[in-house]
Amino acid sequence: MEERIGRLGPRPWSELVAVANDAFYGGTGGAGRGGGDFVTSPEVGPLFGAVVARAVDGWWRETGSPDVVVVVEAGAGPGTLARSVLAARPACAPALRWVLVERSAAQRARHGDHLSLDESAAALPPVPADDTPDPAPVPAPDGPIVVSLAALPSPARPCLVLANELLDDLPFDLWEARAGRWGEVRIGLDGTGALEEVLVAAEPPSWLPPADELPDGARVPVQTAARGWLRDGIALARPEQGGRVLTLDYSSTTPELARRPWPDWVRTYAAHGRAGHPLAAVGTANITCEVAIDQLARVRPPDSDVAQRDWLAGHGLAALVAEAEAVDPARVVAGDLAAIRLRSRLTEAAALTDPAGLGAFRVLEWGA
Repeated sequence: MEERIGRLGPRPWSELVAVANDAFYGGTGGAGRGGGDFVTSPEVGPLFGAVVARAVDGWWRETGSPDVVVVVEAGAGPGTLARSVLAARPACAPALRWVLVERSAAQRARHGDHLSLDESAAALPPVPADDTPDPAPVPAPDGPIVVSLAALPSPARPCLVLANELLDDLPFDLWEARAGRWGEVRIGLDGTGALEEVLVAAEPPSWLPPADELPDGARVPVQTAARGWLRDGIALARPEQGGRVLTLDYSSTTPELARRPWPDWVRTYAAHGRAGHPLAAVGTANITCEVAIDQLARVRPPDSDVAQRDWLAGHGLAALVAEAEAVDPARVVAGDLAAIRLRSRLTEAAALTDPAGLGAFRVLEWGA
């Protein structure tokens, strides 16, 4: 980063975030309990994946229970969610093609640790040319079929594109209100060669809230990468043909973020704790930003926007918790592993629906 600034001058915040997060995930950083840096919903336990499995089953049935159903999980990390979904044995399993998409080679290398991976062609057969005669029908191989890719694919059919806590990880820029005008916050070098913030005069996006109505120092993110990802996700999913895009993230709106101190919504994580200012140790912590839903809506307004606790409830969480509550505590005391796993759903459900934590995340759907 320092070399780039020396050559090109102060750089946008999005470049800092890209460099920092690539270094973080390219090393030992990532989600998980033991040895991880933060816990996302899949790492809380298998309950989240069991609910997602029910949601995938519901979408599969809504689309006529086809022989092949493709789920593209963007930002799949080490593959924890896929493992939990498959362990839940969804009804659509014979038709299921689960595509793990993960940019980080270090994270992607872990996909085969607990998942049996196939070649991408098994899940994503090529699209025949329009002038090619229809081939004789070939029965689809039984699933579930799991493949691992570095970038979003181009499946030959509508699909479900799923992103859990991905958009908050994508690069973003920062703008600051000063004397009634917006300026872009960039990253430069101080007299000692250390990274510092520099406010640069620039033309702001026209849709930012009026700077003269905000106190000096108010900041907002501009999440161009998240909007670009959503455009690609919608094109991939094909909602007009029954596909769907589903994102889960901690979210707000641009005006709301402008009224809050920016360290509240630009967060760094390492070793299961907040890691301080993003410039303090670039590459050793994950830099994230709350997702501004109104900015995503500039691509296309979501068809559904609900809290995670409500989305989980709408996809059968209560039934799964009831199974846990019905377990005889004596089985747990006796060390019955199946009983212990079931009873763990009670603590998992509490964490996933916590209104002060994961339960407050927003679940956005396009094509619902």
